[in-house]
Amino acid sequence: MEGKKYSILAILEVLKRYSDEDHILTVKEINSHLKNEYDLELERRTLYSNVDLLKQFGYDISDFDDNGKGYYLASRQFDKGEILLLCNAIHASHFISSRQSDDLIRKLLDTQSRYEAKEFSDKVYMPNPLKTENRQLIYTITAVSEAIRDRKKLKFTYLKYDQNKKLVPRRKDPYIVEPRYIVYADSRAYMIVTSPNHPGFIHYRLDRMKDSLILDEEAPVLRSGRDAYEYARNKLFMYAGETGYVSFCCEESIMDQMIDIFGPSLNLMNSGDSHFVIRVKTSDNGALFLAQQYLDSMVILEPEELKDRFRKQLKKALNDYR
Repeated sequence: MEGKKYSILAILEVLKRYSDEDHILTVKEINSHLKNEYDLELERRTLYSNVDLLKQFGYDISDFDDNGKGYYLASRQFDKGEILLLCNAIHASHFISSRQSDDLIRKLLDTQSRYEAKEFSDKVYMPNPLKTENRQLIYTITAVSEAIRDRKKLKFTYLKYDQNKKLVPRRKDPYIVEPRYIVYADSRAYMIVTSPNHPGFIHYRLDRMKDSLILDEEAPVLRSGRDAYEYARNKLFMYAGETGYVSFCCEESIMDQMIDIFGPSLNLMNSGDSHFVIRVKTSDNGALFLAQQYLDSMVILEPEELKDRFRKQLKKALNDYR
């Protein structure tokens, strides 16, 4: 390193990388790291002075007067618990590819000491086999966000899995839409859009998009009365289609699951006999999928047309199994 004018930055890096509450560095240890990594040798007085400057600049550095041992960085941009929470969330997110997850987690762990970063790495997590193969997520999110902010149309290729389990274009021509919002639902990230060829809102999974391109053409102003938040909230399991009210009679055993799915504001009506009734606004396909999932503990009460559809599905399934 050229001269000692960068010594204050080198000291900061050493404290970030090698110090925490359980690993307090003495002056001798700091100088050893400076020599090994930056070829720097500082006098004690210079080191003390630089640490004081860092503290004046706002870095929370505990010194000998505080702990009776030496120096360590007492607070960081993220607390240890916050880092573990974010890393866990990234690792568990299916819509982030394995490579992007590793990159994001590494960047987050770089904000901690090497010991706390190693603690996360040593808490071995099972590999997430549901990770997407599409590595354009970060680029896609950036493009969609900018298109929404600048009210521009967006062109992209939408993907699906083929029989070889490879992501391929859903159709030959790219999609051109008017991006409005990004929402997270059913453990996935979605783009909510409008289109001159389709009334109302439509949604697309961000992890199934690639080659996103912001067009020069402006998106029209969103008409009043079109609530994207209500649209996403009523798309149970993000099934497309018109929405309407559906009533279910549920056993108490699935109370937790219903609140997890619909949120704590879910309106419950006690029907006695260890059952409760819920009435939610959702698409027919979403309601049918929910009824299939909880076949042994849920019954569709209304509308009658939806009950008839479900009966036909059950009959078909029974015949298929015969």
